[in-house]
Amino acid sequence: MCVARVLTTVALCAAALLGPARAALADTPSPSPTESGSGAGPTVAGTSFRTAAAFEQGQTATADASSGDYLYWVFPADAGQRPTVRAKVTLPDAAARHGGSTWQLDVYDGLRRRQACMYGMQTRVAAQDAATVELSCTMRPVRALAETWANDPLPGSYYVRLTVSDAPVTDLGLPVTAEVRAVSKDVGGAHAVDGSLAEPLVAGVPTGTQPGDDVADTEWASGWWSDRWLWTAAGGLLGALAGIAGYVLTRGSGRPSRVPPAA
Repeated sequence: MCVARVLTTVALCAAALLGPARAALADTPSPSPTESGSGAGPTVAGTSFRTAAAFEQGQTATADASSGDYLYWVFPADAGQRPTVRAKVTLPDAAARHGGSTWQLDVYDGLRRRQACMYGMQTRVAAQDAATVELSCTMRPVRALAETWANDPLPGSYYVRLTVSDAPVTDLGLPVTAEVRAVSKDVGGAHAVDGSLAEPLVAGVPTGTQPGDDVADTEWASGWWSDRWLWTAAGGLLGALAGIAGYVLTRGSGRPSRVPPAA
C-alpha cells in the first residue's frame, strides 16, 4: 500500500508540473501570433539599410514607389520569437505593362546577413494581367545566443528588402504600392539556450520613426527568463520523487522474511 501511495504521488506531481509547462511550450498552429504593435505603420520606405523605415510587429507599413526601386523597412525581434514577414505589392494597370515581373522579399539581421526562410514564397512571378503579388518569409526562431561563426537569428533589428528582380525595361518606373507586415509566434523554451547577448545586434527602434531620423538605442530585449526553467525545475523534482519511490520499492518491510529458530 505504501508503494502504491508513493507511485500515485509521483504520477500526480508529474501531471501537475508538466501540464503547465507543456501548455507553455506547445508549438501548434493554433496560438495567435505575438503582435507588439497595432494599426498603421510608416507610410514611406527607405532606399537603403541606413534609411530603412521602422515599424513594430503587428503594424502594416506602406509605401508608394516605382517599379525597380529597392524598398527597405526594419522591425525588432526578440529571443524566443519566430517572425513571419509578409509583403503585398499592388501592380500598375495591366494595359501599361509589357510583360510579367518577378518580385523578391529578403530579410537581413542587424549585421546585414541575409536570413534563410523556413518556408514561404520569397520570390514570385506576377503575370502581366495580375493586379497584386504577395510574398512571405517565415524565419528560423530567434536565439538568445549563438557561436560567432553561426548565422543564427539573434535578438535585434531585422531589415526587410522588397524589390522587383526581373521585369521588362519599359515597365521600370511604373508606380506601385507596397505593404509589409511582420508578426511572430512565441516558440518559448523549446529553442532556448544558455546565455544571452549583452546587447541586441542593433537596438530596437521606436515606433513611428521615418527614414533619416536619429534613432536612439532602446533596451527592449525580454531578458534571461524562458519557460525552459519550468522543465528544469519539474525534471529535478520528478527525479527526486522517483528516487524516493525506488528506495521504497527496494527497501522492503525492513524485517527479515524468516525468524531464525531459537537457540
